[in-house]
Amino acid sequence: MSRRRIGFWYRLAAVICKPPLLVLFRRDWQGMEHIPADGGFITAVNHNSYLDPLSYAHYQYNTGRVPRFLAKAGLFKSGFVGLMMRGTGQIPVYRETTDAANAFRAAVSAIDKGECVAFYPEGTLTRDPELWPMQGKTGAARVALLTKAPVIPVAQWGANDAMPPYATEKKLRLFPRKTLRVKAGPPVDLSAYYGQEPTAEVLRVVTDVIMAAVTEQLAGLRGEPAPAEPYDWRKAVARERRAAREAAKAAQGAAAAKAPAERAAAPEPAVGPQQARSTQQAQEDESK
Repeated sequence: MSRRRIGFWYRLAAVICKPPLLVLFRRDWQGMEHIPADGGFITAVNHNSYLDPLSYAHYQYNTGRVPRFLAKAGLFKSGFVGLMMRGTGQIPVYRETTDAANAFRAAVSAIDKGECVAFYPEGTLTRDPELWPMQGKTGAARVALLTKAPVIPVAQWGANDAMPPYATEKKLRLFPRKTLRVKAGPPVDLSAYYGQEPTAEVLRVVTDVIMAAVTEQLAGLRGEPAPAEPYDWRKAVARERRAAREAAKAAQGAAAAKAPAERAAAPEPAVGPQQARSTQQAQEDESK
């Protein structure tokens, strides 16, 4: 079976990136035996730090099977980073445009050629408060059902200590020295879904199966049980907005109810001598 060779650009990236990674971080790499030696395959990886693409790429580079990431199209236009992204054959994702299907076709083509395509199914850094994987998007499931390629769940932990997601200051926290932990698990068994029409429901189920496998590997790395249900960012945002609207409505109602009571309790304004004489004069004029 075919496999992609490590080309010039990937070797150049390794020459640039590996030395500082080796010096600055310890490594705990597990499950490399699950990375296929030949043929196309998919990796589904959790995402909890801006640094973790480097730790995962380092891990898989050392297996001899370099990944092709699906990444935001904007990264391909940013100077040296863009040059490296293009040179190493990463796949641009044009979100919410007519070009979005190009990423799907490129991923399928790469797998057919015996390459590894790496998906971050969450689509962004996790927003789970405890940094567990969120509910995934269905791209990896769609490619997996079409190609029937092995899907390898990969979990990462530790890069988030060096560069926490959504931190106010995006800077490395190198001391004390952090450990980058990466663990690959056995292929996810999706055979029950092969041949089924890739409806939204089927894709949702397959995606949940894949993400459950990723979460299982992460629970092993963290040494603690995972949540019963994955964090659903959209539902969480909807709940927060609904709660904010209800709180605003309640505050308006309380203010409206309070206003008449305040007016009723307000004391009559004091009447000065001049105002009293004017009032008395007006009453006398009315009586004439």
